[in-house]
Amino acid sequence: MKIVAINGSPRKNGNTARLIEMVLKPLQSAGWETEVIQLGGRPIGGCKACYQCFEKKNGLCAFGNDDFNAIFEKLTQADAMLIGSSTYFADVTSETKALIDRAGFVAMANDCLFAGKVGVGLTAVRRGGGVRTVDTINHLFLISQMLVPGSTYWNLGFGFMPGDVESDAMGVANMEHLGKVIDWLATAARNAPSPYPVRKEGESA
Repeated sequence: MKIVAINGSPRKNGNTARLIEMVLKPLQSAGWETEVIQLGGRPIGGCKACYQCFEKKNGLCAFGNDDFNAIFEKLTQADAMLIGSSTYFADVTSETKALIDRAGFVAMANDCLFAGKVGVGLTAVRRGGGVRTVDTINHLFLISQMLVPGSTYWNLGFGFMPGDVESDAMGVANMEHLGKVIDWLATAARNAPSPYPVRKEGESA
């Protein structure tokens, strides 16, 4: 199985990246294929509400002059996705929000491409606002008919300077547990009859 992790922080090796690594470690030990995509700092524009994705139904955003379509294709091919964002003014980064809006819309326009996948959100936060950040990410998963696992606490780690989250013992334990839960839930979902529409061979999953 495969999980694609999105790092929405502009800091490639900051606290958000370290939290993502903590979640992926038990998955890698369980044999998962993992991929991390650095989103923060890349030119990802917001949704223009043109509805061409609903008209064409080709699994693409009509505005292909940035990195969105390449990232979206990877998300549709994965069994699980993890979206991590640093907390900016009690919410996700602008790049993360742009991805959420466009990915949710294109997936919905193409017979709910994310349905049945496991979705996990997390955030690195200095002090306050982290729960709202995770909530924003979860909205994408919940409206997309995805499976959203819980863990031992909210999926956040406290830290300011890069590396600080590694001293947050509760946050570290939560991330490690979260990785194990993702493996358990995705495995159970794969082995159970699906309530979601069965796609024909060759269609995007």
